[in-house]
Amino acid sequence: MKINRYISSAIAVGGLLLLPVLESCRTEICYNHFPVADVSLSWEQEWERDYGMGHYAAWNKDFYGFEYGELRPPTPEWVSLVRYSKEGDVTSEKYFPSEGGELMLSPKYDDSFLLYNGDTEYIILTDLASLPDARATSTSRTRTSISYVMERHPDARSVNPPDILYSAYLGNLPDVKVHEKETVPVMMQPLVYTYLVRYEFEEGLDHVALARGALAGMAESVYLRDGRTSDRTNIILYDCDVKEYGCEAYVRSFGVPGFPDKYYGRTAPGEITGPYTLNLEVMLKNGKTTEFNFDISDQLKNQPRGGVITVGGISIKEEQAKPDPVESGFDVDLDTWGSGIDVDVPMNVEYTYGKDNK
Repeated sequence: MKINRYISSAIAVGGLLLLPVLESCRTEICYNHFPVADVSLSWEQEWERDYGMGHYAAWNKDFYGFEYGELRPPTPEWVSLVRYSKEGDVTSEKYFPSEGGELMLSPKYDDSFLLYNGDTEYIILTDLASLPDARATSTSRTRTSISYVMERHPDARSVNPPDILYSAYLGNLPDVKVHEKETVPVMMQPLVYTYLVRYEFEEGLDHVALARGALAGMAESVYLRDGRTSDRTNIILYDCDVKEYGCEAYVRSFGVPGFPDKYYGRTAPGEITGPYTLNLEVMLKNGKTTEFNFDISDQLKNQPRGGVITVGGISIKEEQAKPDPVESGFDVDLDTWGSGIDVDVPMNVEYTYGKDNK
């Protein structure tokens, strides 16, 4: 049985020789010869940035009627990751759930990546094919009754409040080796903030049936890569709730125009100009309408990214509230106020990219 011993020895020696080959990977036969980044997403759920007002530290729940944290935006459902080549061209797009996912890289990668949440309705994304120019704007909305605001801001476009929007930019990923996977933490930062707008009445609030407002002079768009806002302005149109003290609204905005946000690692400007105009239009129970306008430029100097805007001294006289002798009064249950005036225009902007859509 010497032959069997020789065969067994040959198999044993051959197995030792084959072991290193089996444990390694030959490039020409490997189908997963890539480094992998395990993108782990976290969310900076801020509704306003502190530029000197200190709202968080001084928040009074009894005065406002709710906790500071109740205005924090929610975590979006999913995220789009756009891959850019070294030349700045879009090569592919990938979708992640809100917690993140795996991203396969090329062995010698020098790509950069832009992430943003895509579950929006009143956001228009433009110029995504060019990384420096990729930005978000709001959908258009019209209201002809705000003539004073439109005269003061003649070049501004009237829009819906934007949806909650986050973004992150990855210019340099860690040096992940082939067949290795490394966790890459990514902080998604907000690009849309909230202004709590309070209209305080001195008298006549009981005559108000419906209310709506406008905030003019705010940034028309925001750049996804670095959080800076454009120089062009818009007029944000919104509805208000009638409270015991007056009218109230939660108004989302990109913030003031021409502003490089320091929370994105950029230097903020020394002065915030204007003008910024706040409008309130109310429909009284007798069916008549009246409006009030305020210059709020001073209030936005320390609130370029969300905050609290308060105006007061609003008064509706009894003479204004008297019903027309011919009319029977206004039915507060009707929802036709502004019918044919406000037009929501959701828009989708598409772009093309390479066929590598992994």
